[in-house]
Amino acid sequence: MKLKNNSIALFGTSADPPTLGHEALLSELTKIFPKVITWASDNPDKNHQIPLLKRTQLLRILVKKISHPKLELVQELSSPRTIHTLKKAFQLWPEASFSFVIGSDLAMHVPKWLNAKSILSKVRIAIAMRDGWPISDVQLAEIKKLGGKIEILPFTIPESSSSKFRERPQKVLIPKELVPLLLEENLYGLADNRK
Repeated sequence: MKLKNNSIALFGTSADPPTLGHEALLSELTKIFPKVITWASDNPDKNHQIPLLKRTQLLRILVKKISHPKLELVQELSSPRTIHTLKKAFQLWPEASFSFVIGSDLAMHVPKWLNAKSILSKVRIAIAMRDGWPISDVQLAEIKKLGGKIEILPFTIPESSSSKFRERPQKVLIPKELVPLLLEENLYGLADNRK
């Protein structure tokens, strides 16, 4: 993948909560892109278990743990709508070329985004393959039909998902640095076994 120096990877996530999958993705992106920007946001297609403010706090802990000079949390990009996020990104980095990063599980949703055609004319869609979520040629064709330029990222993300954690909270699915806050504030019903 040949990238220009002004390439920025944009990765918005519900971070409900951030998992080892998020950590792996952000770490891998820093190996490829000159700059990686992340933020927590509300997804209009999901019911979030904890408020955005708390999810942002958890994502901030994860970004601090990764502690890479190319990685930054820019919460002001947060919006339930990608088109609004991009508008802000273009204001902040007018010279940049953007790759909007999604997991392979979300590829089927791209054509249904509000203003999908307009979004796809402005950014590349960078798809991170997630274990257990193959992508079909039909899904890729749908994005391309709307004018989308697609990059399949050269790594695979482990299966640990936020929804799996919410169904059955287990410390092994999340970065250990998040555990103290989850226990302290009794988030997600994670059992405190410290006697």
